[in-house]
Amino acid sequence: MDPNKVDEASGKMSGDGDMASVMGFSGFGKKARTFDLDAIFEQTRRTAIERSQRILDEREKSHMEEEGESSKSVKPSVHAQRDKAAAAAATSRKQESDSSSASDSDSDSDSELIGPPLPPQYTVQGDDDDERMRPPHPPGHKEGMAHSDEEDDDDDDDDEGEAQDDDDDNPVKKIPDTHEITLQHGTKTVSALGLDPSGARLVTGGYDYDVRFWDFAGMDQSLQAFRSLQPCECHQIKTLQYSTTGDVILVVSGNAQAKVLDRDGFNVMECIKGDQYIVDMANTKGHTAMLNSGCWHPKIKEEFMTCSNDGTVRTWDLSSEKKHKSVFKPRSFQGKKVIPTCCTYSRDGKLIAAGCQDGTIQIWDRNLSVHTKFHCRQAHIPGSDTSCLSFSYDGMTLASRGGDDTVKMWDIRNFRKPLNVATGLTNYFAMTDCCFSPDDKLLVTGTSVKKEEGNGKLVFFDRASFQKVYEIEVTNASVIRCLWHPKLNQIMVGTGNGLAKVYYDPVRSHRGAKLCVVKSQRKEKQAETLTQDYIITPHALPMFREARQRSTRKQLEKDRLDPRKSHKPEPPVSGPGRGGRVAAHGGTLSSFIVKNIALDKTDDSNPREAILRHAKEASDNPYWVAPAYTQTQPEPVFAEESEEDEEAEKEPQWKKRKI
Repeated sequence: MDPNKVDEASGKMSGDGDMASVMGFSGFGKKARTFDLDAIFEQTRRTAIERSQRILDEREKSHMEEEGESSKSVKPSVHAQRDKAAAAAATSRKQESDSSSASDSDSDSDSELIGPPLPPQYTVQGDDDDERMRPPHPPGHKEGMAHSDEEDDDDDDDDEGEAQDDDDDNPVKKIPDTHEITLQHGTKTVSALGLDPSGARLVTGGYDYDVRFWDFAGMDQSLQAFRSLQPCECHQIKTLQYSTTGDVILVVSGNAQAKVLDRDGFNVMECIKGDQYIVDMANTKGHTAMLNSGCWHPKIKEEFMTCSNDGTVRTWDLSSEKKHKSVFKPRSFQGKKVIPTCCTYSRDGKLIAAGCQDGTIQIWDRNLSVHTKFHCRQAHIPGSDTSCLSFSYDGMTLASRGGDDTVKMWDIRNFRKPLNVATGLTNYFAMTDCCFSPDDKLLVTGTSVKKEEGNGKLVFFDRASFQKVYEIEVTNASVIRCLWHPKLNQIMVGTGNGLAKVYYDPVRSHRGAKLCVVKSQRKEKQAETLTQDYIITPHALPMFREARQRSTRKQLEKDRLDPRKSHKPEPPVSGPGRGGRVAAHGGTLSSFIVKNIALDKTDDSNPREAILRHAKEASDNPYWVAPAYTQTQPEPVFAEESEEDEEAEKEPQWKKRKI
């Protein structure tokens, strides 16, 4: 070390000492202690590794003793070797960090902490910074206790892992049916269910024409829908489905035009209606008869598909509502038109499948709409409406729910015969669902019952053996719609008595119904206002006393004579209009002029008197004719009438005619 620097440091320290003695405290001028956080974290990690290694060694030793073998003759397990290798690597890293921290500590060896000394319980013998930073253990704490607790936790984890493995092998234990909530859609059949891809919102539609929106995150325990509307007026809702992005909803109802709504229920698009007088349905721009079903394309977010009683399956584009995209026409064995009752896309979106009224299942390539790629002519009994088609998640298996009380499983690579068939599943509705579980090991469908003749059930079949492995009695009405959401791991069910039920498991399910059941029901907010009460004493003083009530008969008689006070209406006009008022008029031009001008047609039976009535005013105030002839107008000279002329004028006309 440079001796000049040593002298400077000693001088500085002596100066600091003088200053400390003057100021009356020690430690003045010394540098603050800095802590190396990386070293602290490394020490913590190193301690955890050593503790884990010690626990693993003890467990390995106990396991060897149970097997009755000597610990010397048995090779350590692969995990123990990996743990030891990790511990050795940690030890080498520790040595490197110690060497680096030692070099740092040399430079700060002359620095001490500023301030009062640490309490005795925080004082640790030794120079290790990490030991100085660590708080003391609580009273009663022992190192061995920590090890035993960790060992117990590890044992519990092992037990849970074994139980989890058993549950993985048994798909029935994955069914989330321990808890349920009931959403009251209405009193009529819930015929449509739709859940967005994230599982945040549920839409229900029914025979009462209503579509209700349910938000799991926004609901409380009252379970009320936040919006209800009738998008298709007086038509039953048949299908509701969110798009793959969850921003729009496809609404298929009993009319010929499908609608697309946004998340809040506002109209985005309405398909055009075709011309019902054109024979070839491929030449019309849209459907001409009632819709039966519809669904979104799983890969293309703007494309969806509908099928109708006009015998066609049409694909649509969200950007062009004036015309369909393509048309698929199912045909019978004789080449006649058949009606598709349900339709769906394959999981990759390359195939389009339709179940028809004649019992056939027809599958087309999405890009080739003329001939079918797969065709099963006797899938279900002819005349029974196939209510649902559903592809498995692997895309190789197709499940069909028939109106003949059966569920069948098909391999589309060998489409002539079904793989498995389940019978005795009553079906009274043309939209009864079937769907696969998220792990693709179970198939779910609902059963129908007549009124007050039992309970509708949700039936689960094993996909491999097709044995009924589980069932849930939902309610005393038919179970129509069922939906098993893969992200939420919750089952939505629509019933025939207006209920939508959600089944979930608090452990295996996520979000969804779990969000709303924990929220307490909101209390109605009541506005409280403070009003000041006034004490009224009307007769306390003479000046505030009211006048004695007098008789009002005379006053009413006077007011009756006054047309303004009595609000007397004007009498109707008889005859021609007068004074700006017009009598009843017709629709002719003259009546219109009378209405606007209000001519005053007085009775001018004596024309001479009518003219002479204005003579004085004309002579006093000549305006039109007289001023023009003032220079040349001669003086008028009128002959005087005799008495005989006056008597002749008074004689009646019939006497004059006789004379």
